[in-house]
Amino acid sequence: MNAKLDSGVTTRPVTRQTFDEVLVPTYAPAAMVPVRAAGLDVWDQEDKHYLDFTSGIAVSSLGHANPVLVDALTKQINTLWHLGNGYTNEPVLRLASALVEATFADRAFFCNSGAEANEAALKLARKYAHTKFGPHKSRIISCLSSFHGRTLFTVSVGGQPKYTEGFEPLPQEINHIPYNDIEAARAAILDDVAAVIVEPIQGEGGVIPGNHEYLAALREFCDKTGALLIFDEVQSGVGRTGALYAYMDTPVIPDILTSAKALGNGYPIGAMLTTEEIAQHFNVGSHGTTYGGNPLAATVALNVVEMINQPAFLARVKEASAKIFANLEKLTADYPQLFGKARGLGLLIGLPLAEGFKGRAKDVTKIAEKMGLMLLIAGPDVIRMAPALIVSDAQIAEADRILRAAVDEFLAAA
Repeated sequence: MNAKLDSGVTTRPVTRQTFDEVLVPTYAPAAMVPVRAAGLDVWDQEDKHYLDFTSGIAVSSLGHANPVLVDALTKQINTLWHLGNGYTNEPVLRLASALVEATFADRAFFCNSGAEANEAALKLARKYAHTKFGPHKSRIISCLSSFHGRTLFTVSVGGQPKYTEGFEPLPQEINHIPYNDIEAARAAILDDVAAVIVEPIQGEGGVIPGNHEYLAALREFCDKTGALLIFDEVQSGVGRTGALYAYMDTPVIPDILTSAKALGNGYPIGAMLTTEEIAQHFNVGSHGTTYGGNPLAATVALNVVEMINQPAFLARVKEASAKIFANLEKLTADYPQLFGKARGLGLLIGLPLAEGFKGRAKDVTKIAEKMGLMLLIAGPDVIRMAPALIVSDAQIAEADRILRAAVDEFLAAA
């Protein structure tokens, strides 16, 4: 027996300091440690209450400990956990069928995260291009300020150099262009391009929606050159924008779509959706994953899709969005020295700081957290809101009240 372990290992006291002692320092988490949650309500180790407007970075869209999902997962836990990819299972077949029926796609591949979904999409795109056109067609076009994951391939495709520093040499034949710039896209998408990957709304890059004209132009240029168009909907998908997937409110249908985050409401799962023709270029053994599409994840995700993909539910997301935007419009009018115009889609919302306060988004969110409101940032200049899609009018009003109080305290100390 390991001499370091004792019989009380599962119940020993732990604090925020424990993170600094035993975990690799890839994060800088908040001082408080959440211990339980329900809906949008979170409590920490001191039993302090918080209103969660982060939903785990646009993940827990049906709220924490959603009773329908708890019940479904509990039943599956007592039935079948894992098999390995030498076998299939009923929940994953039902989930794939539901996603195919609800989207443009004919085929689904399941994995465990958004990064893995994008990795699969990019590998498939290159395989498709090499097989159909030859190895010269391998270049990948992405956007500056984009984010597509943390594997070496996906972080290289992402358009934020700060995340690739020190990991060189990076995968080659990857180019980045400005977001929403049609002429830059026209110049970059040539006959040697295998794929263009784009977020229909940039999340980590500042919560910036893609212009419909820009997305349509990407579709046109890909059709002209034989490149595949990949929509990264890891953050925007599964109801976040008020449609099941954001592409559904645009004039564009992608060739490949990636999904994760809200798909499992906190249970790890990712998905890559594509057409019959493209899917055939992944043959047996060409790609895989040990845990992807396991019965537990697939059970949760199927229930998530069934609950969110309802007209009334999606209409409520847009209604809640309009209420938050109305509050933010009043906020920016009252504090024009601090904020620019709010932007986003549905319940993925960015509030940019004005010129004199750039770089201080985290300072504002820390004060809000102290007052009981959990918020995100999207880069150093943008406060990001991504509440659960079930957010109530009362919770929207409470978030507005706390944010205003936090702004007053921030400005008093500025």
